[in-house]
Amino acid sequence: MVDLHSHLLWSADDGPATMEQTIEMLKQAVCEGISEIVATSHFQHPLYSVDFNEVYQKVNLIQLELIKNNIPIKIHLGHEVRLSDNILNLYNQLHIHTLANSKYMLIELPSNSVPYFTPFMLQKLTFAGITPIIAHPERNRAIYQNPRLLEELIRNGAYTQITAGSIAGLFGRNIQKFSFSLIKANLIHTYGSDAHNLTTRPFLFKEGLRILQKRKLSNYVNLFLENNECVIMNEPLTVLEPKSIKKNRWFLQ
Repeated sequence: MVDLHSHLLWSADDGPATMEQTIEMLKQAVCEGISEIVATSHFQHPLYSVDFNEVYQKVNLIQLELIKNNIPIKIHLGHEVRLSDNILNLYNQLHIHTLANSKYMLIELPSNSVPYFTPFMLQKLTFAGITPIIAHPERNRAIYQNPRLLEELIRNGAYTQITAGSIAGLFGRNIQKFSFSLIKANLIHTYGSDAHNLTTRPFLFKEGLRILQKRKLSNYVNLFLENNECVIMNEPLTVLEPKSIKKNRWFLQ
């Protein structure tokens, strides 16, 4: 299985502090059934922005360490890119990694809003041959209050990635319920752990899939895992027709 979203690079952002912790995380990833993982360090986040070359160098060092210790997992280059109006320029200047050198780019929205220029920027990326995947939309306050915002972005060419911890209840019951609503509305396309460590932000990759299966959503499990593979292989994703869901009247988190 492929994990599209993780924070694995030591002393880079809000992930592990040491390389030893990175390796322990990857050992746990193997226990979760993950065979390939994308290291998506923050880029242009208000607190963190990991340099293109640092990602490249550390991912190579980690892969060598994995081979040396016979840990059966492959790590890919990536970034989690905070939405801005200069993404395309930075990408063209070789400052941003797409997911596993594919056409897919993981885009992070601000936690509380969907900026007015979001549709324009996502379309601009699409026209340039880059396919945006919106990270953890279930944790965005504006989308929670008005899911039609997400539906509109998807209809304009964006894809989405839901977090295993959201499905498993790590971020609270309301986010968990909202995650199921987005999934059933066909507004989710891929799946990732967004793991930062083994304590407060663990993988929960297997647990999220187990809960989906328990709720008789196995068809979405298959869809997400197949689409994850397609991202790594730089192939088209399978997309179901979006369904509209009602606006939420409140947000408690």
